[in-house]
Amino acid sequence: MVITNEFTNLPPIIAFNPMRFLFFTFISLFFLQASAQTKGPSVLIVIAHPDDESGFAATIYKITHELHGNADLLLVTNGEGGYKYSTLAESIYGVELTDEKVGRKELPAIRKKELMNAGKILGIHNFYFMDQKDAHYGLDEREPLDTSWNVAAVSQKLHDVLLKNKYDYVFCLLPVPETHGGHKGASLLALRAVKALPENQRPIILGGGVSLKSDTTQRKFSQLKDYTETHVEGNGLAMFAMDRTTKFGFKNALNYKIIVNWEIAEHKSQGVMQMGMGYGDIENFWYFSINPAGGQEKCKALFEALKIAPYKTKKY
Repeated sequence: MVITNEFTNLPPIIAFNPMRFLFFTFISLFFLQASAQTKGPSVLIVIAHPDDESGFAATIYKITHELHGNADLLLVTNGEGGYKYSTLAESIYGVELTDEKVGRKELPAIRKKELMNAGKILGIHNFYFMDQKDAHYGLDEREPLDTSWNVAAVSQKLHDVLLKNKYDYVFCLLPVPETHGGHKGASLLALRAVKALPENQRPIILGGGVSLKSDTTQRKFSQLKDYTETHVEGNGLAMFAMDRTTKFGFKNALNYKIIVNWEIAEHKSQGVMQMGMGYGDIENFWYFSINPAGGQEKCKALFEALKIAPYKTKKY
């Protein structure tokens, strides 16, 4: 049976079948719902320098590639302070990067490109570059916060990005006393931005750090002195972890350290980073006390999912 469209004078079309319409509507809704249910977690990475993301590289890769989630990255500095470690990269980029004046001029663009190349490997979607001055290495977090960075601008951007994208998680480096002052500064700004949100709108913020399986004692961290926002749960121990050495592939010959090495290799201007290839078996995550109610259970579910290597073992 055919009918004619009386309103447009179009050619005859197949008659409307209500049962067929309902069937296909049901099927479409089913698959849309299934797609929504399988959508993975969304993460914002907040770091001070290009290459700091390597501390959670395997976790980010698994979230984006295996759990079908989303990862964005906010970078605070322009990375110009890394000129001292660029000796071997001078022949690659064709400029004398170890000359301070040249390095500070050229490295921001170079390191931004290196980070974006590393981000392609990890599956990072959006990059937010704050381009704050990377003055020099030091342990005092007050130096960048009080002198080098426009804290108000960075804080406002963090606030806007968090509100706009409504992440499930924020990853920052654990602000331990012995780490770079810039690392601590970036983590403090991330913590304050999360804390400033109403509790029911806060993402879960975790502090990351890498360890070896051979470590005889676990790192303990309760709080950075004078900064109550850095207080963590779990008696100072990491509550969650992702094992980079999880085996998969032919004869179980592969593991996730490969991914970390790939992304480190993109940071060619930073010779010291290259020396870290192969280091680190476990990506540890500390749970900050400012997190919203129910956050620990959500984290447990995430890290249980991250234990799985979803690759079929092929026989040859």
